Amino acid sequence: MPDIDSDFLALPLRELADAALERAGALGAEHADFRLERVRGRVLSVTDGSVDTAADSDTLGFAVRVVHDGVWGFASSDVLEPRAAAEAAERAVDMARVAAPLTAERIELAPEPAHPDAVWVSSYESDPFATTVRQQAALLSGWSRRLLEDHRVDHVDATLLQAKEQKFYADSAGTSTTQQRVRIAPEVEVFANRNGLMDSMRTLSPPVGRGAEYTAQVEAELHELPALLEEKLRAPSVEPGRYDLVIDPSQLWLTIHESIGHATELDRALGYEAAYAGTSFATPDHLGSLQYGAPSMHVTGDRTVEHGLATVGFDDEGVAASSFDLIRGGVLTGYQRDRRISRLTGHDASNGCAFADSPSTMPIQRMANVSLAPAADGPTTEGLIEGVEDGVYIMGDRSWSIDMQRYNFQFTGQRFYRIRNGRLDGMLRDVAYQATTTDFWNAMAALGGPSTYVLGGTFRCGKGQPGQVAAVSHGCPSAAFTGIRVLNTVQEAGK
Repeated sequence: MPDIDSDFLALPLRELADAALERAGALGAEHADFRLERVRGRVLSVTDGSVDTAADSDTLGFAVRVVHDGVWGFASSDVLEPRAAAEAAERAVDMARVAAPLTAERIELAPEPAHPDAVWVSSYESDPFATTVRQQAALLSGWSRRLLEDHRVDHVDATLLQAKEQKFYADSAGTSTTQQRVRIAPEVEVFANRNGLMDSMRTLSPPVGRGAEYTAQVEAELHELPALLEEKLRAPSVEPGRYDLVIDPSQLWLTIHESIGHATELDRALGYEAAYAGTSFATPDHLGSLQYGAPSMHVTGDRTVEHGLATVGFDDEGVAASSFDLIRGGVLTGYQRDRRISRLTGHDASNGCAFADSPSTMPIQRMANVSLAPAADGPTTEGLIEGVEDGVYIMGDRSWSIDMQRYNFQFTGQRFYRIRNGRLDGMLRDVAYQATTTDFWNAMAALGGPSTYVLGGTFRCGKGQPGQVAAVSHGCPSAAFTGIRVLNTVQEAGK
């Protein structure tokens, strides 16, 4: 396991925190926390072997958040001096005083034990930023040129996203944590145009909390892309109707993200996101009674899973990471919560879901790694397919649509295969499936076993005003569903 970078540890972390917390306390803050972070990012894209975009970003600064007379206050700065930290605390308290007449709800935070001098580093082998942009561009260009040598490929897009977060957090209750985590998302997509029909085929390896070593997994997929693309271009268009579906983890993670992950954010269920990202049909009055899905359905929020994009040691309110139930036996049993929402709703503790995407933003409640557990003795994906007489097997994510209450949805994928009499019978095109959240998950007939489980996810989940982005993973096995409505996307577009 790597150590936290020495150049980050050399910053005046404790001196700045002490200056901010002492000043906030002197001004009467009931709570104060200090967060210094460095966030590095890289975006690299290559088209047909030539670099389109190569951009590195590096953000360094700190934030001071207070609760003063029951009101939030917040300020940030990029001047790494104790004087500036104390001044930021003063501005945060001033903000709370100005906001007090407009505040309808008193801010109280759920208690959390102190975690002094805690250190956490994510699980990876090779720092992705130890590899230069030139080296990574050469890697992506090599992949592109190799694929372009195949006559079945007309164009190739190769992209690489990566990030490193380093955070030092301290608060007036005695917690101090230092953390470092990395994440990476390499992807390759090939395109072809045959007789006026254009389509693409993409790698399925998901973004993960790993280092540069992960690029080897994506490279291993490249050889199969041309043949898959050719087969897709020749495939017949799906006949709309009701089918049994077997959905691969490479697609199902996105359905989990949209229909479960966002729906079980408690701030959203309480209406706090209504003006921007929407609310949730899974409101607190349904807790413990809503039959969200089949009895075999067990969904957790997890901030601890290895290589998860939302995995941390401690969240941005100093809460220790944990795993907790959201759905058990198919019944809604919990929500994702931060400290303020937890206290507001009578919970004894937060489950660690606060996150800020930069030193200039205030922590808000964000999604944990929300995952569907496999069946302990469940079948392989092939075994699930063998149990289907008339259906479709879906792999890879593409487009999606879901309403503002996370209830009515439509999803497509990358690869579709007809299932007849328990066997795959060639590719299909133009497939989308449509359902309501509860109808879909209650139609889950079987779960794959642990061998089918994959941790998928996204680098950029948006929420909040002003908007913030966060990375989050969703693990799941392959799963079979009965009687799901399938649409033909070309027909639906009126073509």
